[in-house]
Amino acid sequence: MAAANPLVFRWGIISTGNIATSFVKDLLLDPKTRDVHDVVHKVTAVGSRSSESAQKFIKDVAGGDDSIKAYGSYQEVFADENVDAVYIGTPHTFHYSNAREALLAKKHVLLEKPATCNAAELQDLINTAKEQNVFFMEAMWTRFLPISKEFKKIVEEGRLGAPVVMWADLSGDFHIHNIPKTHRMLDPALGGGGLLDLGPYPLVWAIMALYEHPSNKATPPSHIVGSMVKTPLTGVDANTSFTLSFAPDTKSGSTLSAQAILSTSINLPALDGPVATIRYEHGFITVAAPIYAPREFTVKYSKTDGQEEETKVVKIDWKGNGWHFQADEVARCASAGKLQSAEWGWDKSLLEMKIFDEVRKQGGYVFPPGVEKVL
Repeated sequence: MAAANPLVFRWGIISTGNIATSFVKDLLLDPKTRDVHDVVHKVTAVGSRSSESAQKFIKDVAGGDDSIKAYGSYQEVFADENVDAVYIGTPHTFHYSNAREALLAKKHVLLEKPATCNAAELQDLINTAKEQNVFFMEAMWTRFLPISKEFKKIVEEGRLGAPVVMWADLSGDFHIHNIPKTHRMLDPALGGGGLLDLGPYPLVWAIMALYEHPSNKATPPSHIVGSMVKTPLTGVDANTSFTLSFAPDTKSGSTLSAQAILSTSINLPALDGPVATIRYEHGFITVAAPIYAPREFTVKYSKTDGQEEETKVVKIDWKGNGWHFQADEVARCASAGKLQSAEWGWDKSLLEMKIFDEVRKQGGYVFPPGVEKVL
């Protein structure tokens, strides 16, 4: 049923790059096209390095609405009384400072992934959100897609049994020998390399499939093993693989015994076939590309007592690229006075950053001095 007076949720946008462009284009799609009737999103302010670039973004991306304020600094967006929440799409080495400033201004925050450069920075942001009594979430948009919700529904109905082993990969050919060493993918001062930039996507499927599985009782992996091949160009990781092992735990009550094998590359094209495979006691699921926004997965049920072998293809489509579903979650949570999302809570973002910290440590990838603001 349509809400009589849908919530008009007002956004300030920080940075005007490609990620912010994708977010805003989806944000401004008519929510009724995705059967959302309780929330309407509105961009009220854009902050960039100059008011001219902010104005260009408003004209080219945000529909040219004259009521949107164009600011030549982020601080002006944080101070704007007509902004309910801030979306931060700056490079991830700036996430901590930008988000902390927004939280201290008592703005709700949707922070692009990875949330920070390390777990200590993220914990500090969580503490700040608590102190300021505002909503804060990492922008793990894949978790809010309709296809992800259907994946969890099928997995948790129990017919497949418990997960046993899974694999997921995200690669991209960034032509690293033909781009400047100051490019975000190559520059260690920008947290370059595959792990932080691409790693959240294979990892979110591991979190959905294993960490969130009912049998796991939200128990972190018992063992993490990481390996990196670093490019001699700048020393960032070109190829990274990491394995997460989950073991039964008497303290939490977890009975899960499973493993995730995840990988990223910045010198290989993305796969166009299955990008994730999750094998269960009684079947498996393969997820179609692209891993960050698939619209199809296949379920293969094994023959078991009382059940015949069966294959089911699940396809779900939507208008836009899928960035708007997380925005709906922010608006609903913030308006309800919640500080975090039940679907992508702080525990999952912290788990992500702790895993990345450990993989970087094992791979010998140390950021230049000053990149990490909290240690």
